[in-house]
Amino acid sequence: MSRGGRGKKKRDVAAEAFAEGMRLVRANPALAALDFDTCRHEECVLAPRDGLVRVDSDGTLHVHPARIAEPAVWAWSLAHAALHLGFGHVPAARGEREQPDRYELAARCTVVNRFLLTFPVGRAPDGLPRSYPDGDEEQLAARWRRTGLPAAYEHCGTAGTQPDLLLVPWVGWALAQVPDWQLAFATALTRTVSAAMDVAGGRRDSLDGETPGRRPWEEALSWFVSSYPLLGGIAAGIKLVADAELARAHGIQIAAVNAEAGEIYVNPLYQLDDEEWRFVLAHEMLHAALRHGDRCGPRDPYLFNVACDYVINGWLREMQVGTMPEGLLYDRELAGLSAEEVYDRIAGDLRRMRRLSTLRGKGVGDVLGAPLGPPGDYVDLDGFYRRGLAQGLDLHQRQERGYLPGGLVEEIRALSHPPLPWDARLARWFDEFVPRPEPVRSYARPSRRQASTPDIPRAGRYFPPEEIARCTFGVVLDTSGSMDRVLLGKALGAIASYAEARDVPAARVVFCDTAPHDAGYLPVTEIAGRVRVHGRGGTVLQPGIDLLHRADDFPPGAPVLVITDGWCDVLRVRREHAYLIPQGRRLPFTPRGPVFRVR
Repeated sequence: MSRGGRGKKKRDVAAEAFAEGMRLVRANPALAALDFDTCRHEECVLAPRDGLVRVDSDGTLHVHPARIAEPAVWAWSLAHAALHLGFGHVPAARGEREQPDRYELAARCTVVNRFLLTFPVGRAPDGLPRSYPDGDEEQLAARWRRTGLPAAYEHCGTAGTQPDLLLVPWVGWALAQVPDWQLAFATALTRTVSAAMDVAGGRRDSLDGETPGRRPWEEALSWFVSSYPLLGGIAAGIKLVADAELARAHGIQIAAVNAEAGEIYVNPLYQLDDEEWRFVLAHEMLHAALRHGDRCGPRDPYLFNVACDYVINGWLREMQVGTMPEGLLYDRELAGLSAEEVYDRIAGDLRRMRRLSTLRGKGVGDVLGAPLGPPGDYVDLDGFYRRGLAQGLDLHQRQERGYLPGGLVEEIRALSHPPLPWDARLARWFDEFVPRPEPVRSYARPSRRQASTPDIPRAGRYFPPEEIARCTFGVVLDTSGSMDRVLLGKALGAIASYAEARDVPAARVVFCDTAPHDAGYLPVTEIAGRVRVHGRGGTVLQPGIDLLHRADDFPPGAPVLVITDGWCDVLRVRREHAYLIPQGRRLPFTPRGPVFRVR
């Protein structure tokens, strides 16, 4: 060794690993709120002999001064000890203290370790269990007193075979307030979860403290999460998109919403105060949550949007949520009416209504049919909106947080009962319009005999030909190139199962693309299985319907099912009929029969 190297200070590997583990713990906002001290002195008598750390009720973590461990293991162990403080396992108190028994010690360590599985800090030491039983500290301790303490959970703390928590008398100044570690941790954890939701929703950039200079629409959305239960759940899951170029390209004057993407688009260049932004965001959230885009049906989309605006703005003014910006749609005479009733009133004056302005601008609706950003992996948000409004209404009323209009409450209650799925509605249609063949009993048919009375002949049961011919229906199937095979499979499978359940022997099937192809009567069991689809050209369905109208062997009272993707000609069906189309599509005409949207 060189002479110059003799004077170098020896590297303390244990101290460096401990310092890095402490840094990882302090970087966690919830754990950093626990203002604990650390003691790493060689003369500390409370430090564990064969472990890493022990915590006492004075808020001090006693650390083994020479133990070498990985920084990640140190971080986990320090977090374990700090969580004993946060969970109230070592509360600070004056006077003599009674130490917990072995069952309580094991139960408290089990609860902390189970929490760290979902709140990861560092890495657990080797040899600890990978799963833990359910129940709180008292339940686990009581169970183990009855059944015995499993060896795997007896020493799962951070002090080896010794208890890793110690209750000591509070030694602070006599007039000093005893610290409440549990309250401090609960407050910090709530703040951390709220910040994480803000990051996930794009309302802030990181968890490190408050984002300086939050924009007014972000402050408005945060207010709903923290202070307005009715829309708080919706606000927590909605995403704000503030892009001036996007707003300019799509003509968004103030704001617009897309319910399927769960996005509200705001124009950051439009100047509103905080109260006005609250009104605007509440307006758009109600559009999305009440599914106004889906409720439009065959109505004019813009006029229905205007009708919904009148209703929502009236509700928000009654509820005193924010301040309505200048120029929005409001009419006191329309109070108490539903959106459909308002639409019926305004539909007669189209020229005047086309000049009205929504939050998006004059002559355009603020309920968008598609997201404005790049394609993403979206989920069906219908359940999210329904649950968010129902739970928000219940919390709002239970906490008596303010007046709610009766019409809004009725719509939320109605949304709490989702509509019947398409296949259940199709089954009801079959029950109503497709008659079940009635059997006839006759001794002219082969007799039936019961095992208990084999000598007594009984009338046979059969279906007359005229009864079979009466109980049928027609299927006009769009086989053009735009048809989705998944839709074909679902629709034909449902038709076949319901027809078979009703003893319908056969159905008349016509395939249509550029010309009709009559497949004749097919057994219902073969409709979904062995039917060979003809043609993949354009879509012209009316000749197929006319073919059924003119067919002599097709009963005049038999109903017709039309299966199409919506890209078809205008149809005229002069008998009972229904349509099966994909979810989200519309027919290019006003249908007279029911429309079942296949999901």
